[in-house]
Amino acid sequence: MTRRLQRESSKPGIQPRTVSVAIVSFPRVIRSKGFLASLLFSTLFFSLPALPQAPDVEDVHIAPRLDVEKSDPVTQQGVLDTVRTHAPTLKSKVDLVLVPVTVTDPMNRLVTGLDRENFQIFEGKDRQEVKHFSSEDAPISLGVIFDMSGSMSSKIERAREAVIEFFKTANPQDEFFMIAFADKPEEISDFTNSIDDLQGKLVYTVPKGRTALLDATYLGISKMRQAKYPKKSLLIISDGGDNHSRYTEGEIKSLVKEADVMIYSIGIYDHYFQTEEERLGPQLLSDISELSGGRAFTIDNPNDLADVATKIGIELRNQYVLGYRPKNPGHDGKWHKIKVKLLPPKGLPPLHVYAKTGYYASSQ
Repeated sequence: MTRRLQRESSKPGIQPRTVSVAIVSFPRVIRSKGFLASLLFSTLFFSLPALPQAPDVEDVHIAPRLDVEKSDPVTQQGVLDTVRTHAPTLKSKVDLVLVPVTVTDPMNRLVTGLDRENFQIFEGKDRQEVKHFSSEDAPISLGVIFDMSGSMSSKIERAREAVIEFFKTANPQDEFFMIAFADKPEEISDFTNSIDDLQGKLVYTVPKGRTALLDATYLGISKMRQAKYPKKSLLIISDGGDNHSRYTEGEIKSLVKEADVMIYSIGIYDHYFQTEEERLGPQLLSDISELSGGRAFTIDNPNDLADVATKIGIELRNQYVLGYRPKNPGHDGKWHKIKVKLLPPKGLPPLHVYAKTGYYASSQ
């Protein structure tokens, strides 16, 4: 089926936007082989370059969703202090491991309607029993990491519109916050349910300075420790690589592996790169996103921003969540690798799964 969503911006001069998002839904029970020939797919293709492909379906890695201990609110000064001292990251406590899964077909359409029997989960070499399965639209804690460096000046209006469109896909129960970054990250909105409040604060942000993308990612993950819901996600909107952070790429990648936060990113890039940091920008966003179990979208036209942001918002609400209790729970503080095998109904084209590769166990 195809969902059509009409988004009307409250900003003067912006026309209403109608977006179609293709979601391929497979029935829970397939009664005959002729069923597949009768499937009707309704799709509006976004005018975007080809998206990165997921691993082959027989060797798909999925990330668990873990409970992260709450911490005190992180202030800007606290972030810088932590950067200087490289304070250790908290390990997650494992009880029920929850695994969010996004499934798409070869045309990059969301696939819904799969059931518990279509998934197998392995931790190491041991197959785990799926104790929990759902595909409902659960409330989400969302955060936007918004690039306000000087190079965003010509794209800022479309980027602001994209943020509002992304939040408009939210449910009434969802909560969201926003961090803007240039020379350093700054929290411009605490957790809120008010899109109008966020929109008002966006108007007063002025592009200037350099790009501290890695520090902003750290602050966003830290902020998620105050989140209300177990399902957490960040959206990064940026037009270049990092050139002003205190954190290194390796440190942020380690933090992303340990965090319980799925990261999506939209990279807005010109056809040529003026610096080495800009040239490495697309790969940096892709690595961070895929490591977390999310996805990176690359565009070269700011007019596509709002459509892609809407697509990501809808994708977050059409994920499967699988849960299991490890047969051999270990509090060893080590990385536990997870592998999910997808068993789709016969006759379907190859399906792709997006998720991260494992989790760190608690050391206690």
